[in-house]
Amino acid sequence: MRLLIMGPPGAGKGTQACHVATHYGLVAVSSGDLFRKHIKAQDTLGKRVSALIAAGEFVPDVVTTSMVFRRLLQPDARPGWLLDGYPRTLGQVEALDIAQREIGTKIDAVISLVADPTALVGRMLKRAELEGRADDNAESISKRIEVYYAETEPVMSVYADRGLVVEVDALGEVDDVTRRLTAALDAKLTAS
Repeated sequence: MRLLIMGPPGAGKGTQACHVATHYGLVAVSSGDLFRKHIKAQDTLGKRVSALIAAGEFVPDVVTTSMVFRRLLQPDARPGWLLDGYPRTLGQVEALDIAQREIGTKIDAVISLVADPTALVGRMLKRAELEGRADDNAESISKRIEVYYAETEPVMSVYADRGLVVEVDALGEVDDVTRRLTAALDAKLTAS
């Protein structure tokens, strides 16, 4: 099984990706985690990514695609995966389509976490306090949400046109969201 999880910043993609991957026995691959790994290492890529994230910008497609594909080619990801944070642009959708055609796989479903932007800002500011994440301040949060809607929503349109999108309300207790998500996903996969 190959899944994508999408939604605006603060919708709980990382949390739900872990729960869904565990539920279905998949490897969760987070582009954000890959970026943070490089940032922590303070390698050349990490320094560049850190500056872009602090400014609320996305990392260029070629860098993100290379990192994600290297991870998907590792043996533990071959049976199935759930991508969190990729693809975010139409160029990344095209790159993923080409890669999938070459290895003979396809996306089974795209989970779309839906939430009110005002609630997301509050959620992210709380996370910033709890985790001390420098990328979560009022200015960068607003910029990231703006960039998401400008650049990432067209990706959802592509997957919606393909009949792959499963929308799930992202607000509420984590376990409640997970139950809604797995129920909706099971229904989608059974119907396919």
